Amino acid sequence: MRWFFNAYVSGFTGTKTLLSLLFFYSTVLCAQTDNTFTAWSAVFASYKLNDKLSIHFDGQLRSADEIEHLLSFIIRPGLNYHASKNTILTIGYAYIENRRVIEMVSDMIPEHRIWEQFIYNQRFKDTYFTSLQHRLRLEERFIGKSYPENGSLINDGSEFSLRLRYFLRAILPLVKTDDFTNGAFASLQNELFVNLDNAPTLTNGGFFDQNRAYVSLGWRFNPKFDLEAGYMYQYINGRNVNVDNNIIQLAAYLRL
Repeated sequence: MRWFFNAYVSGFTGTKTLLSLLFFYSTVLCAQTDNTFTAWSAVFASYKLNDKLSIHFDGQLRSADEIEHLLSFIIRPGLNYHASKNTILTIGYAYIENRRVIEMVSDMIPEHRIWEQFIYNQRFKDTYFTSLQHRLRLEERFIGKSYPENGSLINDGSEFSLRLRYFLRAILPLVKTDDFTNGAFASLQNELFVNLDNAPTLTNGGFFDQNRAYVSLGWRFNPKFDLEAGYMYQYINGRNVNVDNNIIQLAAYLRL
């Protein structure tokens, strides 16, 4: 009798687990996914004030699907503190406008961010990697709310969200050198985004937000200026629809 009871419980538990897995995978497979093709451009700059302080700035433009029109732009200044040769602490502000469509009405909606980050640069000798950058960024996001009225979207306050990002980037000179000051290079990078606190209606309600994987080719003109072009694959875990975004990107890097 005990054997029958144990077998029954074991079978029920296994069946329940199997049904749970089938339900999970069917949910993932049935989730709607949009495929898009966009273009991004970016300028990343730093200006050294002294041995310990520098100014960070980046500005970006991002297109909508099929590069039809502007989808968003970003202006992001910050103040860097160089704690050591390979460690940088930053605090900054970002202003973003994103195009949003509500009830067939389209307009640019603002978002304000306060952000803090930690950067650690691993440097290598006698390898094809000149450096490996680790970046951890925390964002306090104030995402604009809006509603349609008379053919336009009216701002209606904001919702708060807290997001964490981990970024990893490697530079590979195409000619091996101990001191890479100019020439062709390739770059590999990945960035993972997770929500620590979701906005009530304007984020996806889950922990995983998105991931961006990127590969590029570039040219270092001198120690202060790089230009690169590449392909990025962005996967967005949306509230209702997931997005596979294929991106071509042109980026400039200035170190002044």
